[in-house]
Parts: sequence; structure tokens; C-alpha cells
Amino acid sequence: MYTNNAYLNNTTIDIKDKSKPLIVTSCGTYHLYTRPKLPTWRPRGRLDYQLLYIAAGKAHFHFDGTEEIVTAGHMVLYRPKEPQKYEYYGEDQTEVYWVHFTGSNVKNLLRSYGITDDKRVFYCGSDLEYQNHFRTMIQELQMCRDDYTELLEIHLRQIFIMLHRYFKTSSKMSNSQIAEEIDKATIFFNEHYNEDIRIDEYAETHNMSTSWFIRNFKQYTGSTPMQYILSIRIYNAEALLKNTQYNVTEISNIVGYDNPLYFSRIFKKVKGLSPSEYRNNIRK
Repeated sequence: MYTNNAYLNNTTIDIKDKSKPLIVTSCGTYHLYTRPKLPTWRPRGRLDYQLLYIAAGKAHFHFDGTEEIVTAGHMVLYRPKEPQKYEYYGEDQTEVYWVHFTGSNVKNLLRSYGITDDKRVFYCGSDLEYQNHFRTMIQELQMCRDDYTELLEIHLRQIFIMLHRYFKTSSKMSNSQIAEEIDKATIFFNEHYNEDIRIDEYAETHNMSTSWFIRNFKQYTGSTPMQYILSIRIYNAEALLKNTQYNVTEISNIVGYDNPLYFSRIFKKVKGLSPSEYRNNIRK
């Protein structure tokens, strides 16, 4: 299991703080590979809010005695003192990001971004930008550099803005089949990102024109299909560079590049560092 968590003032105790409109108190990520089960049970809930993003796999939540399976591309919002019971299973390859927050104006802020009081589990799309914001919050909370609490709030608000835009875009899409087709595509790309995916062939096999598919995919996710696949490859390459001893050639093959030199050029173009430089920076 991979985990990376961070806590305000290094305390895991949940707090209710009304000194500012919005305060991020903790955030983190879990990715289950081999651990069979990771359960959470808080019968009295917490004093703060919690937002969870299912980035991959699925999670099992329990609301009012009923189990609800929440798949990738969904978020779950818990409000203060709301009972929390959920599990992640290794066999589902669950990857989840979470953030806890409090403040004097949270309820109104959520409503202003379209997260109304009735929203508990909601689809938000499979956008890697969500993961980037969560990872940045984790890093800022761990390093505690100047003005980090303000940056934490900014990144959380950016997530809220992305959600608000998604809700508005979804409501404008007249044909629900469009959303369903794009959802299927994002799931397919996440499962087969390291294979030779040809967008025109994918569109043809699903009875779509290539131009129609690319246009609607970008409207729905914010990126073209190839940009989306590239982001998945780079993200997984980062994880392998951080957490394994595979060399660059091996990682290149794992994420879908036969030519390690080409992989290194692409990685440096996206991250600003070569794979070797990126790994050396982490070790330092």
C-alpha cells in the first residue's frame, strides 16, 4: 500500500476553527496494491468537513445502513458530525485522495460552488488536475513554507471551481449518452494507458467519428484523449521513480514507451527534469 499524508501542526486531532472562512487541516492519499482491506469507522463523525476523491478503482461507503459502491471519477463529501463508515479493498486497486477542512463560512462557500446541501456522492469526471491539486496540498502541508496555509486554501478553492464548472457543463450536455461514452473512454485509458492506443481506432470501434470523440472528450475532461493518456503515463512514471528501484529503461517499458530516450524527452518536457534528475531530487 502507498500512503502519503500531511497534517496541520502535525496533529491528527480534528478541529473546528472559525478564525478564517476556510482552513485546510489535513490531506493525503492511499493506493492499495496488496493490503486486503483498509476500513474507516467513525460513528460520531468528525468536527470538520471531509472531501474524498476516488481516482482509481472503487470504494465501499455505508450511508444509513446501506452500502454504496463508489467508482473512480466520483467524490464523497462528509459534513461535521456525520457518521463515517467506508472501506477500500486491495482487489479493487483503490486510489483515493482526501482533504479535511473547517472554517467560519464553509457551508456558504460550498453552496456558492454548486455543492448544495443534498450533494453527498457526486460524479466529477476523471480529471488528473484533481490529483495534482491534492498532491500539491500534501506537499505544502508537509514542507510548511512561507504562506503555505494560504496556498492550501487556494488549491482547495481550485478544486471547488473545477467541480462548479463540471456541474454546469454537465447540465448543458443535452445527451446523457455523450457523458456515458466519455466515462467509458476514461476508464479504458486508465486501464490500458501503457498500450499502443490509437484514438481513431478507439472511436471507430465505438461507432464514433474521431473529430466528434476528440471534441467531446476535451469538453468533458479539459484535455484531448492523447493529453489525457500522456498525463496518466507521466503520473505513473513519477510513482515508479519515487517508490521503486526500477531503472529508467524498465519504467519506460512499464508505462508504455519502447524507446527510453523518447520517454526521457517526454518526461522532461512535462516535468522540467529528466527521469534521473527527478529521482535524484527526491532522494536528496
